[in-house]
Amino acid sequence: MKDYSDEFKADAVALYESKPGATRATLREWVLRDGPTSSS
Repeated sequence: MKDYSDEFKADAVALYESKPGATRATLREWVLRDGPTSSS
């Protein structure tokens, strides 16, 4: 597992929690669709 800074983790949690109804599955879909390795 990569070692992310506390600031990075706090920002990621804040973003996740700011999206009403977001679930881990939703986040995974976003990563698969829009992540840096997506083919679009």
